[in-house]
Amino acid sequence: MSSSVPSDDEMLVRVQRENFSVDREIDRVKSRSKRIGGIATFLGIARDRSKGRDVDSITFEHYEGMAEKKLREIRERGLKDFDILELLIIHRYGEVTIGENIVLIIAGAEHRAEAFRACEWAISELKQITPIWKLEHTPEGEVWVEEHP
Repeated sequence: MSSSVPSDDEMLVRVQRENFSVDREIDRVKSRSKRIGGIATFLGIARDRSKGRDVDSITFEHYEGMAEKKLREIRERGLKDFDILELLIIHRYGEVTIGENIVLIIAGAEHRAEAFRACEWAISELKQITPIWKLEHTPEGEVWVEEHP
């Protein structure tokens, strides 16, 4: 009998429509190793201004399957290239209202320096290689965001 409950590893990399709990996700990372002594997080939140324009909401579209694959690659490379014990990556898709969570990166390491380095690298890499696109809804109309600051 197969189970539809995701494994722990699958829960560490997700593209999902619904919001997430930062506390619950930090606990998920902490539970992975008793050696974790420092956790660095990056939380991306929908803001109401972009390039001088008001933004009412944001819609994220993604290449299903490929977005998850790229995020898994980022996690695997992060675990290999940095002295960290765990790396969690979650990105939402669909419409996100202003003030809501968009993306969460959590790096757990023995020491803070590597956790910070891995966390910063992971969000930069996500923005460069993951097929997720942002459509901002403004009073003047919809605007696709091309660059990845």
